[in-house]
Amino acid sequence: MKQYQIAILAGDGIGPEVTREAMKVLDTAASIYGFSTKKTEYPFSTQYWLDHGQKDEMIFPQASFEEVKQHHAVYLGAIGDPRAPVGKIEYGIIAKLRFELDLYINLRPVRLYDERLCPLKDKGPKDIDMVFVRENTEGAYTGTFGFAHKGLPIEVASQVMTYTRHGVERAIRYSFDLARARNKQKKVTLIDKANALRSHDLWQRTFHEVAREYPDIKTDHAYIDAACMWLIKNPEWFDVAVTTNLFGDIITDLGAMLQGGMGIAASGNLHPGKVSLFEPIHGSAPKYAGQNKACPVAAILAASMMCDYLGEKKAGEAIENAIIDLIRTKRIRSVNTGEHATTEVGDMVVAALTGKLAKV
Repeated sequence: MKQYQIAILAGDGIGPEVTREAMKVLDTAASIYGFSTKKTEYPFSTQYWLDHGQKDEMIFPQASFEEVKQHHAVYLGAIGDPRAPVGKIEYGIIAKLRFELDLYINLRPVRLYDERLCPLKDKGPKDIDMVFVRENTEGAYTGTFGFAHKGLPIEVASQVMTYTRHGVERAIRYSFDLARARNKQKKVTLIDKANALRSHDLWQRTFHEVAREYPDIKTDHAYIDAACMWLIKNPEWFDVAVTTNLFGDIITDLGAMLQGGMGIAASGNLHPGKVSLFEPIHGSAPKYAGQNKACPVAAILAASMMCDYLGEKKAGEAIENAIIDLIRTKRIRSVNTGEHATTEVGDMVVAALTGKLAKV
């Protein structure tokens, strides 16, 4: 029996609660589909940082990080707490994983399971089924920033967007391979802002060069502002879209709302063939922590994505299909906070996987 080493960082707020449900579902799928997981839980979170003297080196101790690098995958519940300076813990954990593991693809599926979850009029599951490929290690998030005359009326703040041919090309090439593997519209849309940000000419040139190697894949292009407009007006136009780190961060949250909101949206941070990170995209929602109210659907779908990445595709599909059936039969009435107990949703998915779900 194949065993996968999984590092777990449940994190802050509702993170531990949704992670428990995701791991419960993962264990059930593993028992059905003939594999096992060996989980190592790491306590790193805002609370851990506060308990250990608010020292930077205790956000994610390097010795533990070296251990995490030896796992097959990392599962993250949620990070963020108002007791810490804005971005401090997020950068110390999420950004550390993304940059130091070179997780250069942020994969964000946007798939509508039931039209009642969508805020758009006259749009259903056939219209909203796309994947965003967000370049994950370059752009405005590389940490190249500075201040001059800080605190004075003449203060200047700068943040540099940095792109490399290598980084841009590997994200674009991944997108074409994904469009081919999905075998749906077989189309890749480049989203940039080359008309205003001249550095994005690198994206356009690279996109057109790579596209010549994929004659079976159609191509399209939209500036980011137009892409946001078309995503609302005609979401059915999108199949695979590739974009920059910053734009991908923004437009994928818009996409998440089309599929039902943050309670159903999952993501993978990938370095294909190497240890990669999976997480729900919602925040830590500290005001709901410990109340058993948070929706764990996104967390469970992140576990589904992790199964697929590890090669356990049948298990990943079974988890996703269980969620789809529960939503379409209205057993899961909503993916909003408080509609179901967190544990109730996890139990329903387990029951669906094992064939023990009560008839309706």
